[in-house]
Amino acid sequence: MKKTVIFTLLVGSMLSSCKDDFLTIVPKTQLSSATFFTKEADFQQAVNAAYVPLRTIFNDRAWLLGEMHSDNTYYGRNPLFGATEQQEDIADFAIPEANGVTSNTHVLNQYRQDYLIIARTNQILSTIDNIEFAAESKNNIKGQALFLRAFAYFELARYFGKVPLHLTPVTNREEAALPLASEEEVYAQIVKDLTEAIPMLPPKSKQEAGRVTSGAARTLLANVYVVQKNWPEAETLLREVVTSGEYALIPNYADVFSTSTSNKNNKESVFEVQFLEGSAGLNGNFIYQFLPRPMAAVELVTITGTSNPQPLDAEGNNIPTPDIIAAYEPGDLRKDVSVGFITLSGSARSNKVYPYIKKYAKTHALHNNTGTNWPVYRYSEVLLFLAEALNEQGKTGEAATYLNQVRSRAGLGEATGDLREAIYQERRVELAFENKRWFDLVRTGRAIETITAYGNRIKADPQAYYYPEGSTPRSHAFSNIKLYYALPADEAALSPYF
Repeated sequence: MKKTVIFTLLVGSMLSSCKDDFLTIVPKTQLSSATFFTKEADFQQAVNAAYVPLRTIFNDRAWLLGEMHSDNTYYGRNPLFGATEQQEDIADFAIPEANGVTSNTHVLNQYRQDYLIIARTNQILSTIDNIEFAAESKNNIKGQALFLRAFAYFELARYFGKVPLHLTPVTNREEAALPLASEEEVYAQIVKDLTEAIPMLPPKSKQEAGRVTSGAARTLLANVYVVQKNWPEAETLLREVVTSGEYALIPNYADVFSTSTSNKNNKESVFEVQFLEGSAGLNGNFIYQFLPRPMAAVELVTITGTSNPQPLDAEGNNIPTPDIIAAYEPGDLRKDVSVGFITLSGSARSNKVYPYIKKYAKTHALHNNTGTNWPVYRYSEVLLFLAEALNEQGKTGEAATYLNQVRSRAGLGEATGDLREAIYQERRVELAFENKRWFDLVRTGRAIETITAYGNRIKADPQAYYYPEGSTPRSHAFSNIKLYYALPADEAALSPYF
């Protein structure tokens, strides 16, 4: 386990840069930047590889750390399985830690996948200017690499606060351990990378589907500014996205999300993680991880439509809470699109009806193999970000216009009451189950209060949160409510700076 991150950061050692020195002789049989990076196709292959960890992050990690670690979804206990999972610690805000580090595997794997993106993009950015090929193509690749590095560091900053700031390839073990950069330093680098990326990237209409665009880079940078409460800069970027003509709300909310084989990178999509159903190894299965258990094959097929449904055991994850279900206003068309219900005949609960995340539950061919894309940024979030940025500057009339565009699509009337709270509420239901809730609670200063009250509700009425009769939360549930995750213990063992 401890060797894994050394391998991750030492990716650059296999592709290490060689000094421009006639005495430097690189063996032609040794893989290095001098022998691999010789033409445009090599950099295209490298940037493709930098996208790959996003599939693991969004299929297996981000929903745990950003959604189930909130009051939107909860852990579905199956007493017939009987195991205590590390997912449960995340849902219960009971992640064990000591001296600022944790042994939680999911926290460790998120950290490593982000640094894998960073290692791969650092290699591209450190070598690409040494090779001659068409400037437009070179800028496109550089822009994608800068975006992906910024995205990875944005995740790390929001999860951990202080992290090592690697900006060049790591070529030996000593270089792999760096002091923790401050949160301000990490954010400054994110802003720098994205500011450089935006003019290099083409708009969506001129970019290959699924790749990063100038609109995606503007949206990510605006998200950064929203976190920093830099409202004027956020407003400028978001207006550019809105006026670009590249994006629009899809009239029917049910049509927003991709199926397993179609409707991908549609008009509302600003950036989404690509999955491909089939045997190529590019598929996902996150909807299976989200379903309550135990689920018989005849029950599962009503959701998935597969030709070979198989029963699901173990524990369920990311189960919509009564809190998020109650958050939808009467008449909100998004509720039935986002949340479904299923009766589990084998459940130990007297009430055997469970909710599940329906917005990703698209029919597909084979069990546990889907091609549904994950939406990272949608145009509706651009509108809500813009509404928030305007409202925070006192431009309430214009802010309401953008907020009400989103509400109108949901079949709702114009927002009333406190506009700030209306925007927060709209983000919760419009972006439910898209890994936004925890970050929103933190950046708006409501995390501790909201989660403390949420934990008290669970402890007061466990059965309402899917505990079987007679079962109660563990004694240490909701005992570690903090704004940041502790750093991974396995990484601390490799660095003197943690």
